[in-house]
Amino acid sequence: MRIAFAGTPEFARVALEAIAAAGFDIVLVLTQPDRPAGRGMKLQASPVKQLAVARNWPVAQPRSLRLDGKYPEDAAAARAAILDAKADAMVVAAYGLILPQWVLDAPRLGCLNIHASLLPRWRGAAPIHRAIEAGDEETGVTIMQMDAGLDTGAMLVRESLAIGEDSTALLHDRLAALGARLIVDALKQAETSALQPEAQPAEGVTYAHKVEKPEAQIDWSQEAAAIVRRIRAFDPFPGATSTLDGETLKLWAARVQSGAPADPPGTVLAVSSTGVAVAAKGAVVMLTELQRPGGKRLPVADFLRGFDVKPGQVFG
Repeated sequence: MRIAFAGTPEFARVALEAIAAAGFDIVLVLTQPDRPAGRGMKLQASPVKQLAVARNWPVAQPRSLRLDGKYPEDAAAARAAILDAKADAMVVAAYGLILPQWVLDAPRLGCLNIHASLLPRWRGAAPIHRAIEAGDEETGVTIMQMDAGLDTGAMLVRESLAIGEDSTALLHDRLAALGARLIVDALKQAETSALQPEAQPAEGVTYAHKVEKPEAQIDWSQEAAAIVRRIRAFDPFPGATSTLDGETLKLWAARVQSGAPADPPGTVLAVSSTGVAVAAKGAVVMLTELQRPGGKRLPVADFLRGFDVKPGQVFG
């Protein structure tokens, strides 16, 4: 089966590698244009492009796929490449561009999307972050037949996994591996016309809006459990933050400690090599991994060697 692939980050690269390893013929790879990254802000290829170049697969990097949009020349060139590829199916995973109807219609079997949630819950841009932030006990991957809506297409394959105490970074890797396995299964079924599309239910729809940096600021008046979930959800991006002694610190790991503090929210209650105890609503947040501006992520014992924290101080 001839496969076109559209994706950009590591989540997509894992799937692309699995599809190729399963013996499918990769005839075209679409990915976002190279972006400045790192301290030197040099142009850097996406993980998907890096794999494609290493395997000598054809690559297209249009800035848009809208023929009537801002970059019609890019879209026209991409259209020519897609039609020339004569793909049986296109696999889409965290690509980052909206696919117009002409793209959805181009492959013989249409476009199959790897979505990191149990649809219809958490349609949209940040399903992993939002599932953790909301306190969901499970999430998963849905392989979906794409249509013109926002993650509204029919479900083809769906499998769940428990979230546990994962951060977004850890859950991302587990879901990437699951998505890679499921898309290979779906493509094998597509070869034999064995896929059974199932319409998404109308009930239970939620939207995972893109994570914005201002959300990273911790509100200590929230429930302690909600604060800990946000810290997990925002690891690695954008990183939960709070100010103390004039510095904005990143908070990377925490747990809930029982007890109803009488002190105002954000007050440091105790400091030890095992954690910085901070008052929150209903319980205590025990911070166990922190970072100063320009510094490294450190376990609390190492962090305290270079940053003095005392009971009675208040996180802003």
